[in-house]
Amino acid sequence: MRTRSLLSSALIGAVASARSMTPMAAIAAARLAGRHTSGQLFLLDRPLFRSGALAMGVAELLGDKMKTAPDRTVFLGLLARVMSAGIAGAALAPRGREQAGAAFAVAAAVPLAYLTLAGRKQAMAHIGQTRSGLIEDALVVAAGAAVVALATRAMSD
Repeated sequence: MRTRSLLSSALIGAVASARSMTPMAAIAAARLAGRHTSGQLFLLDRPLFRSGALAMGVAELLGDKMKTAPDRTVFLGLLARVMSAGIAGAALAPRGREQAGAAFAVAAAVPLAYLTLAGRKQAMAHIGQTRSGLIEDALVVAAGAAVVALATRAMSD
């Protein structure tokens, strides 16, 4: 098995570790921009799901700054990461290797969720919840956009 071809899947899983909805929102945005994924993408090709992924991505960025926001490692937070990473990892995997791409993404997302949470808590202690969240948002959104941009191609290609 060539793991190098699944690098984008693993990297989008790393993005999901910090922001669960960013991978699907990044792919939805890429699809709106006329980009094509190598793996099959069923749900995000439907306008309702594409719009929902974008809305949930924005809502997560806003909600993360709330004092009542739960840790990313609670059951529902991990479940969201597993689902989002799996869908995005499959979409960015080479055609026919979608299951492996999903597995690589999930394998990156879950353990890294604990690591990114520890880093965020450390940052919160030094610069506060909102500032640390905004910095993390910028890094994660940029990483998600970069991974998806590098792993997709224009529809006409």
